[in-house]
Amino acid sequence: MKIIALVPALLAAAVRATRKEEIVETTESSEHLTRRSIAFNRLLLAVIVAAAAALSLMQVAQAGPPPPVVPDAIKVPDGNKVFLIGHAVGVQIYSCNGVVWSFVAPRANLYNKHGKLIITHFAGPTWEAKDGSTVVGRAEASVTVDPTAIPWLRLAAASTAAGPDGDRLIATTYVQRIATTGGLAPLAAECNATTAGTVAEVPYTADYYFWKKTGA
Repeated sequence: MKIIALVPALLAAAVRATRKEEIVETTESSEHLTRRSIAFNRLLLAVIVAAAAALSLMQVAQAGPPPPVVPDAIKVPDGNKVFLIGHAVGVQIYSCNGVVWSFVAPRANLYNKHGKLIITHFAGPTWEAKDGSTVVGRAEASVTVDPTAIPWLRLAAASTAAGPDGDRLIATTYVQRIATTGGLAPLAAECNATTAGTVAEVPYTADYYFWKKTGA
């Protein structure tokens, strides 16, 4: 950051000005001393303002979005921080083999808080950002918070890749799926010899939190 790079130079200038003040203090008139004092005070103020601005920028950069409140079972390990949140609207896809329903894949779009599409979600499970970067998840833990909805999950990043237009998701370490609604498989009785081969798309929503290493 440019403003952070300027802070050492401004501090050095302030120190030099202070030393010069000490040298001329006994030889210059009161008027000259007053002028130098005013100039020094202005320089010192500039240093303080620059340092405060730099600190504020660094704090904002390091903070990121707040982590979600979740059960201990799906908490992300220390040393990671949230860097992206997406609200998903889509379907969970199931297939009937004549006996049971089997999960096939998700299909959803993820939107930011302004309603802008930022990520698509599909088999893998894979998340692909608008710049083409991707992360493929590996489920590590789950917890059922609402029996009428699919579980909340913690997934580790099994692999990531840059896209043709950027690398938004390449640093992802974990993905959490929380605040789920819907998405459960159809009733078991609806899968039988008559409905074998049927594919069901069950609507769901969820919030996805993307994590990366602290400091990344």
